[in-house]
Amino acid sequence: MRVRKSPVAILLAVVVLSVPFSTFARKGEGRQEENTGNGPAVLWREPTDIASRNLFYGPGGKEHEPPHGTFTFVKEDLDGTNPKFVVRDRDGVKWKVKLGLEARPETVASRLAWAVGYFANEDYFVQDLQVQGMPARLHRGQKLVAADGSVHSVRLKREPEDEKKIGNWLWSNDPFTGTREWNGLKALMALINNWDLKDENNTIYLEGSERVYMVSDLGASFGSAGRAWPREKAKDNLDSYSHSRFIRKLRADSVDFAVPARPRFVYLVTPRDYFSRVRLESVGKNVPRKDARWMGQLLARLSPAQIADAFRAAGYSPQEVQGFSEVLQNRIEVLTDL
Repeated sequence: MRVRKSPVAILLAVVVLSVPFSTFARKGEGRQEENTGNGPAVLWREPTDIASRNLFYGPGGKEHEPPHGTFTFVKEDLDGTNPKFVVRDRDGVKWKVKLGLEARPETVASRLAWAVGYFANEDYFVQDLQVQGMPARLHRGQKLVAADGSVHSVRLKREPEDEKKIGNWLWSNDPFTGTREWNGLKALMALINNWDLKDENNTIYLEGSERVYMVSDLGASFGSAGRAWPREKAKDNLDSYSHSRFIRKLRADSVDFAVPARPRFVYLVTPRDYFSRVRLESVGKNVPRKDARWMGQLLARLSPAQIADAFRAAGYSPQEVQGFSEVLQNRIEVLTDL
């Protein structure tokens, strides 16, 4: 049976395709945010202790985990797309609370990135968090806040007083382009299905005299290979993760990963966002096989118990821990066999 296309849909496609591609370029693309760091740039440090790293507590360790008790609301954070706000604990330490679908996968992803030598935030998952001084209404995420000011299933990111963000870095223009570590990071992002690889999710921090480069937003992970509808399929979804494609194309010397995936045409209703995500496909393409294999070999040094600990730390059920761990370990084997 022949399907008739809507005249409105045809007109929309014609209009979109007739507009110069540059029209949809994101503001500021092609340059880094100005920063004041003049020291050496660092993306990765060799992890000589992979087999002994504690993935339950992650980069912050047990000593930095959030204390029990009530936290105090400081301010709402309107950056990004997920609801967040800042709180202060009884010791005066600030924490950024992320609510919603990204809380669990970001907790896991930060531990895996840190385990193989990349820099990561000190993230902890908290099942129940009591917050005093909450405003009458948040701009975002109000439905996730109980009447008594408590929130549930959230990620807390520790914010040290001396932490200094000095800019963002671009996948297309950074000091590490073409290096083994840069390509390995791409393979790692594909491994966990982190499809939201916008440049604004890449942060440069000043630590001492060093400029530390980090993928600082890892929440869009462990779901589908790209944007999906309903949103629950795109992140933190075992069924989506286990059925998603990992490798798009293999060549003699390189590999194309399926992450980030091209958005479906339905997202042309927001052309600017659609074309910005089409460009993200390049992050997962033409990765040298030897560099992707190197990343697999690093990850293969993690024991099944360590991998399970990363998921346990994020509040997953025993069944979910087993399911996610199996998919992850199967993908690691794919990388080591490249």
